[in-house]
Amino acid sequence: MESQQAYLDYLENERGLSPRTRKAYKRDLDLFAGDLDRLDHSGPEAISEHVVRGLIARLHRQGLGPRSINRVLSAIRGFYRWLMREGLAEHNPAAAVKAPRAPKKLPKTLDADAVSRLLDFEPVTPLEIRDKAMMELFYSSGLRLSELAALRWDQMDTRAGLIRVTGKGNKTRMVPVGSFAAKALENWRKVRGNFAGFEEPCIFVSQRGTPISERTIQSRIRHWARKQGIPQQVYPHLLRHSFASHMLESSGDLRAVQELLGHADISTTQVYTHLDFQHLAKVYDKAHPRAKKK
Repeated sequence: MESQQAYLDYLENERGLSPRTRKAYKRDLDLFAGDLDRLDHSGPEAISEHVVRGLIARLHRQGLGPRSINRVLSAIRGFYRWLMREGLAEHNPAAAVKAPRAPKKLPKTLDADAVSRLLDFEPVTPLEIRDKAMMELFYSSGLRLSELAALRWDQMDTRAGLIRVTGKGNKTRMVPVGSFAAKALENWRKVRGNFAGFEEPCIFVSQRGTPISERTIQSRIRHWARKQGIPQQVYPHLLRHSFASHMLESSGDLRAVQELLGHADISTTQVYTHLDFQHLAKVYDKAHPRAKKK
């Protein structure tokens, strides 16, 4: 198409785009031009929104991802903005067309056996006792990394087994502390004086006596995952995901899990129902006599 080459020249001479960017534009516009040839259209000037939607649907069927399809749409929209500016087209047929949504990525989790392997060790040094308390609390209460790092002693109600947490949007929620986490925290309280006095309000402190950093927490969890022989990468949010998934799997109470996680919108929590369904599907496939694939 002559108009396509003129547009690419415009991108080079007036917009000053790099050769790499222009090459990407050309590749995406060639897809569009190829579709016009296949459909025996005379040129881009008379193309309707229906034709663009057809191209996007075909690319989607061929397995092109939403990000790549969005890039193609962006190239077509830019091309038509230029055509309209030059008086070569009256409308932009790609203006209202949207790419298919990317499937929501399911959060990764540890299964219960892997969590047990991570947490079932006897700490000896104050550093190890602190680390165990942090990891037990992550899994027991589903805390975010920032929430655990900022946790203070005055947020704990040890008698009731609860922690008052201030999360995203400055919203406060109460979360329970399980017996394993409560015991680990009590052990940490006894030796914390090796690192800091109680004038430091944060529960978890570094060896220098300052509030522990989020990066240090991440590093210590990776250390213990390697030491305990966990093959997958372990990080604080993985323990939060595991808490949510295991809670939902056992209770089936989506609203309760939403409250415990501090999600403002239940749709954020619903992603864990997909994980739970995956687990149920695997159990079904393994156990049901008519489920086995031939």
